[in-house]
Amino acid sequence: MDAVPPNPRGPLMIHVTKILYPTDFSSYSNQAYFHAVGLAETYGASLTVVYVHTPGAAGDKAHWRSQLEQVRPANPNIAVRHVLLEGDPATEIARYATDAGIDVIVIGTRGRTGADRLELGSVAERVMREAPCSVLVVKLPKGLTGAERPVAAAAAPARA
Repeated sequence: MDAVPPNPRGPLMIHVTKILYPTDFSSYSNQAYFHAVGLAETYGASLTVVYVHTPGAAGDKAHWRSQLEQVRPANPNIAVRHVLLEGDPATEIARYATDAGIDVIVIGTRGRTGADRLELGSVAERVMREAPCSVLVVKLPKGLTGAERPVAAAAAPARA
């Protein structure tokens, strides 16, 4: 395999202005949150936090909107938008990314393998296939369990 010659115009840079962070408020999503915020800080990008309410799921929309709006980075320079959608999570995340011109989606995964993954499917995997943009899939660090911890508990409180 031949080495790729250096780019005469300098290093290649990716252009990121809009980041989408879908959450289900699990510890898996929580891990992705920190990556999304880090990217937003690095690139000066805006961050859209989205929750997709599945019809028939526990909790009403007002409850989930309240949870959603508590998710705010400590850095006040990151522009944050909160969006509550309804429907199939993977479909709605990909649709929103298309409509909003999102540059990258940062999503957590439980990291299921084998029959588990095939039977249950994976929202992250479906988003990767359906999204119009790059998708960063974040797993929990090795050795950590998926004990539920709401992302709002890990995020800084909203600033007035």
